[in-house]
Amino acid sequence: MPISPSSSAQAAREAVAQRLKELRADTGLTGPELAAHCGWSHPKTYRIEGARTPPSADDIRRWCQACGVPGQADDIIAQSRTAESMYVDWRRKVRTGLKQLQNSYVPLFKATELFRVYSPTMVPGLIQTEGYARGLMTSITRFRDIPNDVADAVTARLERSRIIHQPGHRFTMVIEEAVLHYQLGDSDAMAAQLGYLLTVGALPQVSLGIIPSATAERPMWPQELFHVYDDTLVSVELLAARVQVTQPSEIATYVKAFEELRSMAVYGADARILITKAIDALH
Repeated sequence: MPISPSSSAQAAREAVAQRLKELRADTGLTGPELAAHCGWSHPKTYRIEGARTPPSADDIRRWCQACGVPGQADDIIAQSRTAESMYVDWRRKVRTGLKQLQNSYVPLFKATELFRVYSPTMVPGLIQTEGYARGLMTSITRFRDIPNDVADAVTARLERSRIIHQPGHRFTMVIEEAVLHYQLGDSDAMAAQLGYLLTVGALPQVSLGIIPSATAERPMWPQELFHVYDDTLVSVELLAARVQVTQPSEIATYVKAFEELRSMAVYGADARILITKAIDALH
């Protein structure tokens, strides 16, 4: 039985609480003794350890200081933040349509210098054409049975994608070759999208890699679609939800996976050959 969003979040909160409890136990401090070091009442210690009260960043720093491991505070703070915002239910995020979702990314995009995107299923949103985006969003709207604001959502997506041409940003994107053959929209829309990949892949600020389907003995198996924003956030897209990863050790795992995937991809002329083959296959 799949884990519900609420139980996933609770499990993550409990993991933070257990980690803090183990730090206290390893130090040999009792609950009241730790409370005295931190400057709060001892019931608060037990509420935090019982995952009934989420600790603030300051609480975690005091806790780690009292246990003699201040260097662990940043990682635990990130873990705690992830627990509170890790699971964004798509039903809640898109209940009023898709335009609002597109606009919600704009501040993050503006603040990000290095975008790393891996997609096994579709052309990344930042380099989608109008027809392709319309085909994709029409399918999403139908599947999720949400208000149809596809026209406005497509406009919003194209507007936010202009960041590709704005200074101060770099984009490294890796897709599986199969993406070139998954037809979203009609043949004309797909042909236009593939043609745009030839154009955007030549931009100096964009690195577009394609992992050939025939790659032998892959060192990394296909992953879920994920975005890495600088080294501060990973957004993983699942069917039911978006998972946001902010814990440094977990971000490092995704960066490592991305580098493995990137090393398997072909670029430049070899990538253009795969795209051209996909275009020819449409006719």
